[in-house]
Amino acid sequence: MSTTSKTTPGTDPGKQPKADGGDQDLGAAGSQLSTAPAEETPNLPSLGVIGWARWFWRQLTSMRVALILLLLVSLGAIPGSLIPQDGIDAMKVEEFRQNHDILAPVYDKLGLFHVYSSVWFSAIYILLFVSLIGCIVPRTWQFVGQLRGRPPRAPRRLDRLPAYTTWRTDAEPEDVREAALRLLKKRRFRADAAGDAVAAEKGYLREVGNLAFHIALIVLLIAFAWGQLFKYEGNKLILEGDGFANTLTQYDDFKSGNLFDPDHDLAPFSFTLKDFHGTYEATGPNRGTPRVYEAKVTYSEGADGAEKSKTVEVNKPLEIDGSKVYLVSHGYAPILTVKDAKGDVVMDKQAVALLPLDGNVTSSGAVKVMDGYRNAKGEKEQLGFNAFFLPTYGGEGSGMRSTFPALINPMLALSAYHGDLGVDAGIPQSIYQLDKTNLKEFKDSDGELFKKQLKVGETMTLPNGAGSVTFNGVQEWAGFQVTQQPGSGWALGGAIVAIFGLAGSLFIQRRRVWVRAVRGADGVTVVEMAGLGRSESAKVPEELGDLAGALYDQAPGAPDSSDASDTPENDDTPETPDTHAVTAEGAETK
Repeated sequence: MSTTSKTTPGTDPGKQPKADGGDQDLGAAGSQLSTAPAEETPNLPSLGVIGWARWFWRQLTSMRVALILLLLVSLGAIPGSLIPQDGIDAMKVEEFRQNHDILAPVYDKLGLFHVYSSVWFSAIYILLFVSLIGCIVPRTWQFVGQLRGRPPRAPRRLDRLPAYTTWRTDAEPEDVREAALRLLKKRRFRADAAGDAVAAEKGYLREVGNLAFHIALIVLLIAFAWGQLFKYEGNKLILEGDGFANTLTQYDDFKSGNLFDPDHDLAPFSFTLKDFHGTYEATGPNRGTPRVYEAKVTYSEGADGAEKSKTVEVNKPLEIDGSKVYLVSHGYAPILTVKDAKGDVVMDKQAVALLPLDGNVTSSGAVKVMDGYRNAKGEKEQLGFNAFFLPTYGGEGSGMRSTFPALINPMLALSAYHGDLGVDAGIPQSIYQLDKTNLKEFKDSDGELFKKQLKVGETMTLPNGAGSVTFNGVQEWAGFQVTQQPGSGWALGGAIVAIFGLAGSLFIQRRRVWVRAVRGADGVTVVEMAGLGRSESAKVPEELGDLAGALYDQAPGAPDSSDASDTPENDDTPETPDTHAVTAEGAETK
């Protein structure tokens, strides 16, 4: 018995030519090992509107175009990652426009400041979606038809298939076919006996994986689109002891998808920051790295929900009614008391949050006294201070940088201004920056900007009896991000299915095996076995050799008639021939 793997050079195993004498075309046996639709070359001279539409549809739903569109989506996402986006950080976009007079107009025309909602990206996205659906639906229907059908009948010339073996046996042909049917079913082949042969097929999970991969891509696209349309994301800085209610006016900044309605879709809940606790590495190469970074909050769902306690940590958000509350930042808020020229308090022990600049929480911001202040002449004015805060001041030689993020030696540096803060002009402005357009500097004795460094409990007296500022202490704050991203679970599930589906389509082989048993002219049964795979691989001849060996044990070979005279009369057991696999020299593997 010999198992042979052979292919005519330059041909596909599933498209062998017909044999002389009217043999069955092997294309029927090798067809439909894949559900990929066959490409038809359009008859260009006769194409009309319908013909061109059909040709365009076939191109759009081909695997080649789907891969190109998928590549274009990936390439289109690159500028969305490198260029600031309006929906993510409008201030960075505005800063980019101010710094790039030439590039900014070009980017505006190309929609590169809002890539994911641009016309060109949406067109690629929709075409990919249509392409995948148009590819999957017919392939799924075709695959269902294959599952409901029977394996194709054996070709007349099995010796033309890539893997082939044959031997002669004294067993009856019907017994050989029944043994082959049992063996193939035991090896999890879908087998069927028809005529003088048994046909079997295996590896359907390859197409299942292929279809699952494409369906998972559609699920990912739908989940991504759904998430972008109905998502929302807002940030809120909260001082210890202060609370937050999930309404639009409570957010410091807020952005949402195009179909999200803040008036109806915001989940009703509230929470209060009771305490922020942070500890840091004191020594070693990781000095200053947070060891404990957590915020203790109390929260309630709905208007009358019971109050509950929760500790929010990094990557361990508070989850309420589909929304997640993440702890994203931390900083300090100096507590200040400001008095006017008459000594009247115009800001009474108010905490002013400052924004961190580095890992040691060196912070900066602005202090604005907008109401109630009168200068030495009794005139109404507004005060503004540029504030610079160091939780751990290292002394004169350390510069204006904190040396550690914890509150060990806090120091506050203030520089003073008076005049009009511009808050009454109706133009939005940052609470962390001073608009100095209508402000004047307080001057020191040298005619320079008046500024001073303060320890806790110290007071800065403004020039010319204009008032004073007292540094009373420090309060901590925590920054929270509230997000709702619908469809994220579907996206995760789609990604997992896509990975397993792709693995199945790559590593599982679709293959077919035929066993024919007929009585020869001399009355001895001739057994033929052949295998065909979707691509040339050593697995098909090896598997066929294994199956042939198992079947040979049940239908052993008959003694060769040419050697019968040399065989002792009392020895009627034939010698088992060697089973081997041979690859034809020069064969083209596809």
